Amino acid sequence: VIDAISTSIRETAGCSLVDVDAEGSTNRTVYTFVGEPDAVVQGALNAAKAAFKLIDMAKHKGEHPRFGALDVCPFIPVSNTTMDDCIDCANKFAKMLAEELQVPVYLYGFAAKNEQRKILSNTRSGEYEKLEEKLKNNEWYPDYGTNKFVSSWGATAVGARKFLIAYNINLISTKEQAHKIALNIRETGRGPSRRGRLRCVQGIGWYLDKENIAQVSTNVTDIDVTKVHQVYEEVCSDAKELNLPVVGSQIVGLVPLKVLLDAAEYYMKKDNLFILEEDSKIRLAVNRMGLSSLSTFNPHQRIIEYVIRDEARDSPLTSQSLTKFISSVGSRTASPGGGSVSAAVAAMGAALCTMTGLLTYGKKQWETLEAVMRINIPIVHQCMTELIPLVDKDSKAFDSFMAAMKMPKGNEEEIESRKKAMQAGILEAIEIPLKVITTCNASWVAVVEIAKSGNINCLSDVQVGSKCLETGIWGAYQNVLINLPQVDDENIREKIRSDAQLEMDKAKQCCQEVLSITEGRK
Repeated sequence: VIDAISTSIRETAGCSLVDVDAEGSTNRTVYTFVGEPDAVVQGALNAAKAAFKLIDMAKHKGEHPRFGALDVCPFIPVSNTTMDDCIDCANKFAKMLAEELQVPVYLYGFAAKNEQRKILSNTRSGEYEKLEEKLKNNEWYPDYGTNKFVSSWGATAVGARKFLIAYNINLISTKEQAHKIALNIRETGRGPSRRGRLRCVQGIGWYLDKENIAQVSTNVTDIDVTKVHQVYEEVCSDAKELNLPVVGSQIVGLVPLKVLLDAAEYYMKKDNLFILEEDSKIRLAVNRMGLSSLSTFNPHQRIIEYVIRDEARDSPLTSQSLTKFISSVGSRTASPGGGSVSAAVAAMGAALCTMTGLLTYGKKQWETLEAVMRINIPIVHQCMTELIPLVDKDSKAFDSFMAAMKMPKGNEEEIESRKKAMQAGILEAIEIPLKVITTCNASWVAVVEIAKSGNINCLSDVQVGSKCLETGIWGAYQNVLINLPQVDDENIREKIRSDAQLEMDKAKQCCQEVLSITEGRK
């Protein structure tokens, strides 16, 4: 279900899906995607259509408050846009959703049409279980659609708002103790006469059975009014009074860079620290608030500015300038790495051999070779063409394996599912360098023929090209070998090793043949 909804967003033109955050105990997934206004409206609609086919709210349970399959859909200004634009998006989407799926839709936040519906918790009060009765109340007639109860769907809240930080603090305590702290800090407190300490903070306490911890679960609705680290410190203070241990915290979905830098500045001042580098500041904030306590907090995957920047930088490697591609390889990141470089080097080798063929074909002095070139140029050109997309595919080859690594492993069934997914992922990662090897080796017959009779002025180009092909194959071969130990099935592992070795031996032999031929023609 999660993957199907992800695909529906990812395949929407103009949408970049930048984060998918699924939580087991809450049974809730947060999708974050960015794009131009019309694109994100369509992306949200496509996601809703996918969810409509796959989710049945009548069977849903989860710790987080909810009243619909697509529970809430907020539009948020990121850059080069305004809140008015987001309000427009919210109304467009709400209207389309109600008309296409025939479901009730409410507006909240800046898009709300009355004060009572501005706060999401008001609109969602009673949750799914009391929604059928709530819809009969004229006071809660939907903003779009009818008041007909659709049991499989429930209702959807669509809004426009600033960045909301879903932030949870982990406690070794009971649900009741966590909720007591939430009541102390949240703005609404325990009611009009007993307000909480932190403005623009919503909060409840719950217990996560799978993780065996309680959480003070908060939404920080305006990070300019209340900082996320303030929430953490206030919870720590209350927990200390109750003799409860705080064991880290968790940000759900993406977070603005400002949140981490503000936290770093606070802890630097508090502990009289001197730190200049941005990445070091982020590391400090992550450490002090325990943001990696439940899962690793990767700044490049969790900080919105970094994700958008990396999305732009990670546009297809092959569409980048050579300077930018080399700089990307030389940066302090694991990708693009040796696999992508191997594919790129091999593609350059095939290109040089193609060039030699083309500088032979059509020339008067080599007109007797036209038939030979017509046969062999397409082979090396096809090799070049097939290798180019493998440059990018290799850089993403580990995505499935890394996703499988993050799968839950709380019981035997989950462990087995995770193991199968990991095996499928590692085989997928090995498949790309194997494809580089076999694609290159399929061109050697043509390379040899071009070396034998091609334009004599291009002999050095054929030599460089053949060595590039061999180097690309060698690099891909090394990528296969380094991943093979992760393959559990010994028969599969040994077959891949044997086949790859044969291909490597072929490449060495063919390259040497080309070099011998070209040396003999000088």
